[in-house]
Amino acid sequence: MDRAKTEDIPADVYIQFVRALSDNAYMLVVGGVCYWILGLMIYLRTHDPLYLGFAFLLLSISLWRYFSIRSFHRAGSPIPTVEKAEAWERGYILKGSAQGLALGSLCFVSIYLRPDDFAELAAVSLALTTLLTVVGRSYGSRRMVQIFSVTLIGPAALALFLRMDVPDFVLGLMIIPTTIVTISSADHVRNVLFSAVIGHRQAKELAQRFDRALNTMSHGLVMLDSNGKVVVANAEAAHLMSLKSPDQLLGRSIHSLLLRGVAGGMLAPKDCRYIEAQLTRALREGRDRKVLVSLANGQHYEFSAREGSQELGVITFEDVTARVEAEEKIRFMARYDSLTGLPNRAYFHELVGEAMALGSRDRLCALAVIDLDDFKSVNDTLGHPVGDGLIYAVAERLAAVAGQGVNVSRFGGDEFMIFFDRVEDESHLNTLLDHIFADLQGEVDVAGHGLRIQASGGAVLSKVKDTDVDAMIVKADLALYKAKELGKNSWRLFEAAMDAAFRNRQLMKADLRNAVQARELRVVYQPIVAVNTMRIASCEALCRWDHPDLGPISPSVFIPLAEEMGIVSDISTFVLEAACAECAKWPAQTGVSVNLSAKDFRNRDIVEKVRDALAKSGLAAHRLEIEVTETALLDDKSLTRESIEELKALGARIALDDFGTGYSSLSYLHKLPLDKIKIDRSFLVDVNQNRQSLDLLKGIVGLSRTLGLSVTIEGVETFEQLKTLVHLVKPDFLQGFLFGAALSASGIETMSTVTWPFAADLHIAGKRTAS
Repeated sequence: MDRAKTEDIPADVYIQFVRALSDNAYMLVVGGVCYWILGLMIYLRTHDPLYLGFAFLLLSISLWRYFSIRSFHRAGSPIPTVEKAEAWERGYILKGSAQGLALGSLCFVSIYLRPDDFAELAAVSLALTTLLTVVGRSYGSRRMVQIFSVTLIGPAALALFLRMDVPDFVLGLMIIPTTIVTISSADHVRNVLFSAVIGHRQAKELAQRFDRALNTMSHGLVMLDSNGKVVVANAEAAHLMSLKSPDQLLGRSIHSLLLRGVAGGMLAPKDCRYIEAQLTRALREGRDRKVLVSLANGQHYEFSAREGSQELGVITFEDVTARVEAEEKIRFMARYDSLTGLPNRAYFHELVGEAMALGSRDRLCALAVIDLDDFKSVNDTLGHPVGDGLIYAVAERLAAVAGQGVNVSRFGGDEFMIFFDRVEDESHLNTLLDHIFADLQGEVDVAGHGLRIQASGGAVLSKVKDTDVDAMIVKADLALYKAKELGKNSWRLFEAAMDAAFRNRQLMKADLRNAVQARELRVVYQPIVAVNTMRIASCEALCRWDHPDLGPISPSVFIPLAEEMGIVSDISTFVLEAACAECAKWPAQTGVSVNLSAKDFRNRDIVEKVRDALAKSGLAAHRLEIEVTETALLDDKSLTRESIEELKALGARIALDDFGTGYSSLSYLHKLPLDKIKIDRSFLVDVNQNRQSLDLLKGIVGLSRTLGLSVTIEGVETFEQLKTLVHLVKPDFLQGFLFGAALSASGIETMSTVTWPFAADLHIAGKRTAS
């Protein structure tokens, strides 16, 4: 039997079919004797020794097959595996084919080579008789039936064809349907037997599967008859009801089942009545209904009722404690900061809004914003984990003042907000904030680093009826800016004169516009290092603004200003053109990456700008990488996608920046023509301490590789992080403070052929090491 054609037949059924081939072995001896007698008679009639040879040949083959089967039976007829069955079947087919070919050859000789009426009649009769027996004997092997039929009938048909006589030719053709009928009959016998075996087995398996499915369900299930009595129950239902067997549930009503919970102190009587009423109503009305119940031991159970068929109702109940706790955790995460546990920006806004809506509208309230001084330097010099530790220490001290009428929030980054619902007067607010700032003072130990807390603050005092949350935040921020201007490490109360700060902001906007128009901005390049060589493979173009009076202005200050003014696309164009022009001067293996803002993608001109920048610089398109932020994708998915596809058509590479910081980054990986993802620095915060963080990074890299994307991990700041990434995560590229600050264009050109000094420590081959 050809296993390739019997894949729908279970292995044990196939083995039984093959085993059936060895039944009634004695019939082979009977057949062999008959062959010998007829062969001998033909010889006596024709005196042709060839027929005598056929007589002994057919007898020998029959005995060969007989003793082969006898040997199989003496061995105990074991066929333990499909492979053994296939081997036995192949041997059976070989011997049977030899017999069929011998009989067919006898027909061919008697009809065509040594024609004789008696010999022809005897040979054909013998062949047809043998053909009839093959259906009952060899039905278990379709291939055996086919081969035996062809080898037996084929030579006879050929002999008739070779006579070159019309009646004989037609007779030869008529033999062919005999072969087809024989094969079909054997197939029919096999299919009937197979259907009977499989039908019985399927019925048995169906019952077993139902029982297994019922008793391996993760929740309890009972089925009720029209009288409300349990007729089917599973093992989990018995377990949840503290019973030993599902049989103990049979015949019980919903009421009696719930009373077990009341008797055990798990359910209150009122809960019992409520659950029973809801489930009974659901079953009566034929509607699905779910009831969530909290038990006395802290567990949560969900009961579900639905109408079944044939007047049967179904009730399921499961322990959903983990789900309820997870939902509570999600709600907590949506409202509270994951690092400090304080209310986040949105929840703080909600709490303050609710507090201001209650009570006297003439009362005084206050809001203070506290910002850590020079916090960025902590992150830049000691790394973000230390920075997070400092934020946590500050949050602990601020949380101590939270209570009735006082709300504390981590507003974001190193910024905290405090709302005072009732303040007597300005002197009272001064006392409160002075006390808070005094408690903040001092040194904290973070990961072995002694850090002194220093903060600046701004506050606003107002009547509830004269302000709202957003207005208070704006004014507190203005006071904070003033405190920082005056030397930091202090707080200031908002004054009307501070509106000048807003005017200064407007002046900075004007200066920025002039700087953009005069092309006074400059571009620096942060190295992106290839993991396999520890050399600069590319770099990210970053914009810098050196104000003539204020000095260097942080991109975090002037880029938001530019977005607010609507000139951020002009800055993007400047960076794009400068980056392409400089990259064209670098070695061919070094590329450049340019980050385009969400506003850049709102205008279809961005594709033309990229095309022009490439044309003017002569830079090969594949050396330019466009970084797309998830904000751009969320703003206008269809327009952004079209622009990305057009940029891809130009030959530029596309990277998804800050991967993992949004809500649906995974959905972009297969919807957009991306070449690379850049994993945000936040994934590295605890990669050496948290196994889950490491596994998450490895999973993202593995998923990206599967999708054909390369991976850059940003924010590499320590050698320990580097070792972990190189040896365990294995991304394609790395970027971060560990590789130094951003370089000028000439610096990139100089360093592009130099191997980073980490290569030797990481056992990465390089031609030479940077000094």
